[in-house]
Amino acid sequence: MNSTTPLNSAAQPGARAARDTKGVPGARGAVLTAPRRGPASGPRLTSANWAGWAFLAPVAVYLVAFYAYPMYRNIELSLHHYTVRSFVHGGAPFTGLDNYRSVLSDPAFGPALIHTLVFTGVSILFQFWIGMGLAVFFTRHFRLSATLRALFLVPWLLPLIVSASTWSWMLNSDSGVVNYALHSVGIAPIDWLTSPKWSLASVIIANVWIGIPFNLVMLYSGMQAISPELYEAAELDGASAWQRFWKVTFPLLRPVAAITLLLGLVYTLKVFDIIWIMTKGGPAGSSATFATWSYQLGFGNLLPEFGPGAAVGNLLVVMALAFGLVYIRAQRKQREA
Repeated sequence: MNSTTPLNSAAQPGARAARDTKGVPGARGAVLTAPRRGPASGPRLTSANWAGWAFLAPVAVYLVAFYAYPMYRNIELSLHHYTVRSFVHGGAPFTGLDNYRSVLSDPAFGPALIHTLVFTGVSILFQFWIGMGLAVFFTRHFRLSATLRALFLVPWLLPLIVSASTWSWMLNSDSGVVNYALHSVGIAPIDWLTSPKWSLASVIIANVWIGIPFNLVMLYSGMQAISPELYEAAELDGASAWQRFWKVTFPLLRPVAAITLLLGLVYTLKVFDIIWIMTKGGPAGSSATFATWSYQLGFGNLLPEFGPGAAVGNLLVVMALAFGLVYIRAQRKQREA
């Protein structure tokens, strides 16, 4: 009796390979092995990747050319003592933070800082709440509402030089329509553009008028995303119109309102055209802000001071970044709450 011992296939891989290759031409005695893999290859650029890079390239070039390089150049200007000759031919000596020290110790620094904060704060306050009131008003759809909304966009669409020139004519002390209207109701004319008492107020009025349409568009768009069912439920619960606004509209509109305030803040901080065209920062610096002061130092004198002008511009950028960081922190806390 011929007894055989069963082979364990796990222990005898050669036998399994021999049986698996039985009957295959040229495979007798061959041992099958796993194919050897080459070195791991990195990610390959597909057509989709190339398309993504192609779309990204113009944005990257734009940011480098119009943001990164000007910012680097402004910082470099503020750390050197540039004259007209060295600005053209180079070779300006390095002065470190001397330009910043001279700016901070300048008597014009304090008034310019106060004017910048007042101009920005008052403009944002009136632009936002007037825009909010108009947005609430236009949520009630009525005849000609679309036409009126389009007309409210005109100040935003006009070039700033046109708007500022128009306000300069309207606020003219002798022939302005505003003083004419005041005179018709028995109020003495006001020197809007030539009086240190009123010059800052005049540019704030013009800037508020220009900024209202932006706030109107942003807030009105945000209100369109609020479900009408929420208002119906609040009305059924007996909420008045004022309560519906504070309990429904304003809380749901908070994200849109926050980004509207941030964009308006950054824009208002750097307003230059309106102030320069209407008052040139005067009289006697009574309406000068950091934006106009920086321009006047760098380009408004026969002997321009490029370094201090760049330093003032950098301080303005730091202020904008600080407000942006405050906004980001507030948004993060709101999400975590």
